[in-house]
Amino acid sequence: MKTKKVPMRSCIMSKEQLPKQELIRIVKNKEGQVCVDLTGKMNGRGAYIKKDINILDKVVKSKILEKKLEVNIPSSIYDELRQIILDSKN
Repeated sequence: MKTKKVPMRSCIMSKEQLPKQELIRIVKNKEGQVCVDLTGKMNGRGAYIKKDINILDKVVKSKILEKKLEVNIPSSIYDELRQIILDSKN
């Protein structure tokens, strides 16, 4: 039997190559709206961050997500990401 290939993506902050399930995708659609994509299938430009509070803090401080997606990120997106990370640890 063939082994199924695990999709790998890299975190924009740590540059680590990780399985897609260990990352969170943030998407900017054509209208410029930013949202968290838990399905990994939404249309638009995406960026991945590791499910780690320390990484999220670095992303917020460096504003790397805003640079990658070329749009201002509302604080509500960061709050949503923080909640998702905390929920995934439990």
